[in-house]
Amino acid sequence: MSIKQELEQLRSMRMELEAETRVLQEKQKELENTLKTLEEKIAFEELKREKAIVEELKNRNRALKEAIDQMEAKKKELEAKLQQPQPAEAPAAEEEAEQLETAGAVTMTVATGSVLAESPGNQEKKKRRFF
Repeated sequence: MSIKQELEQLRSMRMELEAETRVLQEKQKELENTLKTLEEKIAFEELKREKAIVEELKNRNRALKEAIDQMEAKKKELEAKLQQPQPAEAPAAEEEAEQLETAGAVTMTVATGSVLAESPGNQEKKKRRFF
């Protein structure tokens, strides 16, 4: 081969390689742009998810605060009931017991049904009543 032919061949090879380089560089730029776009989409989706989570947490906290406020109001209401004076019936019962004791009367204790001794006939009547 002559030097001229070899030079032409090298130049032609060089032009092909330069063209291939341009094509590869363009492909690289396209891929970089695609990657950037995908990363932005992913970031946007993450942002939307985080916003939704934050909003849900805000709603939960708001509901919990409302429940706590209601409980505190109920607590105050119950505390206020406890601080109100009791009906006069309880002191009257104590006064009657004291009067009976001072008068020498016999005090009686009332027991519930399970404590009292019952006859077998009464027990059967109770069983029939419940069954």
